[in-house]
Amino acid sequence: MSSRTSRARGTAERLLVTLTVTMLVSASLGAVWIAVRGGLAFHHLSAARAAMTGAPTDDPLAAAALLRSTADDVAAAHALTDDPIWSAAGSLPWIGPQLTAMARVASATDRAVGALAPLQEMASALSSGSLRTDDGRYDLDLLASWEPGARTAAVALADASAEVSSVDPDDLLEPVAAPLVHARGLLARARDGADALHRTTLLVPGMLGADGTRSYLVVFQNSAEWRSLGGVVGAVAQIDAEDGRLALGAQASSTDFQDTGGEPVADLPEGLRALFDDRPARFVQNVTQVPDFTVGAPIAREMWRRQHGVEVDGVVAVDPVALSYLLRATGPVTLPSGDVLTSENAVPLLLDEVYRRYDDPKRQDAFFQSASAAVFAAVAAGRAEARALVEALDQAARERRLLVWNADPAAQAVLDGTDLQGALPGNDAGRTSFGVHVNDGTGSKMDYYMRLGVATAWCSDATAALRVTLRNEAPDAETLPDYVTGGGAYGVPPGQTLTGVYVYLPRGALIEGRRTTRTGAPTGFSGGDDGGHEVMKWSVLLAPGESATLDLRVATPATPALEARATPTLYAMETPAGGASCADEG
Repeated sequence: MSSRTSRARGTAERLLVTLTVTMLVSASLGAVWIAVRGGLAFHHLSAARAAMTGAPTDDPLAAAALLRSTADDVAAAHALTDDPIWSAAGSLPWIGPQLTAMARVASATDRAVGALAPLQEMASALSSGSLRTDDGRYDLDLLASWEPGARTAAVALADASAEVSSVDPDDLLEPVAAPLVHARGLLARARDGADALHRTTLLVPGMLGADGTRSYLVVFQNSAEWRSLGGVVGAVAQIDAEDGRLALGAQASSTDFQDTGGEPVADLPEGLRALFDDRPARFVQNVTQVPDFTVGAPIAREMWRRQHGVEVDGVVAVDPVALSYLLRATGPVTLPSGDVLTSENAVPLLLDEVYRRYDDPKRQDAFFQSASAAVFAAVAAGRAEARALVEALDQAARERRLLVWNADPAAQAVLDGTDLQGALPGNDAGRTSFGVHVNDGTGSKMDYYMRLGVATAWCSDATAALRVTLRNEAPDAETLPDYVTGGGAYGVPPGQTLTGVYVYLPRGALIEGRRTTRTGAPTGFSGGDDGGHEVMKWSVLLAPGESATLDLRVATPATPALEARATPTLYAMETPAGGASCADEG
């Protein structure tokens, strides 16, 4: 072998050794770099998480404010995890997903915080009560001026929330997964708050008369007699808005509406007629029997036009629980009867005591109208603290106790995808939804004593379970007025309740199994279809103290989220014991 060849081989060997050593040193230095910066980033993220611990789960504006308070820590964590070495290490086994998750949390949260300044301005205005002008009008120009900032915040927070949600916490160690899950929840609440504020700036100025007088029909649901969307319509009122001022117009009881002569005021889709007959289009009491407010609201509008000759611009539905939320913002109001209506006594006074006090249904309706008018007058007069009013409306909307429909398609489109629309739930790649809608068949006000529970669960990648429970907690029927029990007028013994539970399956789902357990009389089933949803009706007769459970198992592709949207009742939705059952049904 020549000396030249030997020298070349030696040079190559030295180069290989040098490269190997360099790589090992670089890897070691990189590991040290990542370890040091990772420790610092983790410290900042932990500090941010500690500051966010205890964030209110029901106040998106407060969540946004809390996020801003962590600005320095999340900015530092972002800077520490945003470099080429960190990015390259993200491809390493095991440690890579941990580093990527930390980087995404830091990046997304930092970007979100940067977009929150407009929300802080709005929150400050709400807290100071500056939503009203000196002459008592709602400041529509101020609301409209917030739209660009609210839009920017909504987009940024939606992007940040999506980025954090794209990381699977199951792949992470607990110290990394915990901040990720916490950030998910907080970003989701802030995102929802920004989205709601943006929609508000787009919709509310017009609804309050920025472009001319607007009129709205408000239907008050009586939740002591269940209907799919909440309760039977007992009283209605027209509210007029012009340049930020609100005025109460004509009021009416459901009994004031003229008989349609058996003819419906609108044609119901064939599937709805099969389920509910044409009652929702003949009686204003039943427009909320249709579980889709975008269908029932136009029917109520047409009934009002025929009764009063006014074609309103939209329809709003509220229930007594929503009124109690508004009373938290306005404070107590005094009724013509001398009663003082508060957030604590609104529901029992309006749905229980009034029936014990007055035998005449017209006097009952008059009392309910006076209560609704008093709450509205307090809101219109500016008695409600602005921040508390927004929180009350937000809670009522999230619980689907406040529903809004606009006749103008452009205004209605602003509400697309929100609970305010009261539309049937749709399915998408991220969510599968059941509908559970209860309707009274007793002809009574006994649902004041009924309890509803709902639970869902995935049983497999292609099977979901739903459990629905009903319980009658009424006292002895002899202690109740006939108007409350129904007096047996529709064939149901006093004290007992007959409930029709309409279960809307996810589109395309098929029932694989069904089972009921109960005390008392047997149950019955029938079915139908509405808008592509298979509908199963479960009829349940319960005496005081009796309960019933329905378990369904259905075939439907699994999605990340599974939910059941149920009729909002007077009480918090119960979680059935044991949750939904995946056991084989008979």
